[in-house]
This record gives sequence, C-alpha cells and structure tokens, in this order.
Amino acid sequence: MVAIIDYDAGNIKSVEKAVNHLGEQAIITRDKDRILASDRIILPGVGAFGDAMEKIRRYGLEDVIRKAVDGGTPFLGICLGLQLIFESSEESPGVKGLGLLPGKILRIPEAPGLKIPHMGWNSIRISGHAGKQSGEEGKLFRGIEEDPYVYFVHSYYLQAEHEEDIAATCEYGGTLIHAAVEHENICACQFHPEKSSSIGLTILKNFIQ
Repeated sequence: MVAIIDYDAGNIKSVEKAVNHLGEQAIITRDKDRILASDRIILPGVGAFGDAMEKIRRYGLEDVIRKAVDGGTPFLGICLGLQLIFESSEESPGVKGLGLLPGKILRIPEAPGLKIPHMGWNSIRISGHAGKQSGEEGKLFRGIEEDPYVYFVHSYYLQAEHEEDIAATCEYGGTLIHAAVEHENICACQFHPEKSSSIGLTILKNFIQ
C-alpha cells in the first residue's frame, strides 16, 4: 500500500490517480498508524513552504514522517514535498523544514524575459551521482532515456548540500536546479511525475517497485 500524506496541500488526487493507474493501492491519509504501516510513502503538494510546515506540525505529521524514514520505508517527495524535506526556504524565512536531507530552497533569480514561476515542460539531465553513497544503481530513473522531458511548476528551487544526493538537474534562465534527489530510502522530485506522461509514470513505477 502507498500512503499519500494529506496535510491540506493541493495536487494530492492526481498523485493518487497515477498510483492507482499503475495497479497499486493508494490511500490519502494523515492517520499515523496507516502511514507507518504502509509499504511506500509519498509527500506531494503545491503551495507555500511556511504554510505547509505549519500544517504538517499541526497535524502531528513531522514525527511520523521521521519515524517512517528512520525505519527505512521508501519515501518520495513531489514538488513542494521535495522542498519540505530540506532545511529551509527563502520563501519562509525562519521556518525550519523537515531537515531529512541537508540543503536549502532558493528563489529562482529574476532575469529579463524569464517567466516565474517556472511552468511547463523542461528536459532534465540524469546525474549519475544517485546511489553512489550505497554502491547501488539510482532508483527513480532506471530504464529512462537520457535528457527526458518532465513537467515543472515552481518559483523556488533546491540547492542540495551533497552532490552525491543529486539524481537529476535542469537549467532554467541560467540557474542550475537540482531537480531530483536520492539518498538511501529518500527520493524526491521538484517536477511532477504524475503530470509528466509516460516518463513520469515510469518514475513512479520505479519508486513503487
């Protein structure tokens, strides 16, 4: 069973639909016991960093997320869910993220003619770093061609602290964006795999399997 964490963030139903399309059972929940009993956990979301962390803490989900991750349950953050697993965000100064991985979230710099938020299809470069810390092959991008196109909607981007955690990157307006990370049982994507056609479904399938 795949638990999709419900903390009143948007875009949850589309993730559920994609997981179900792959023939897996998905449940949208904030029930701690059901989350901890799941085989996989997904933290999706769109919205503001500070508001999301306030809701996660209000619902008592921070401790259950840490317990699940520390217990080795495969965990996937999507879009805002990627940002929340890091330490801080320029969007919400003074608000601590989950801090599951070291790194910070920065505002995409303004530039002439550059549209923010970064919205639409963008190619990503699969880095080859992911998995090196454990000697394993990377997880999310198994069987995927080089430089695939995926769908983004974001105004803030990840700058991960450890290069070996970076699974994929992209460029937008000259800014190098860490578009996906993998570290042991933690995976995350800044883009939306559930909106990224067959490539995105393959990424979700790789995570679930």
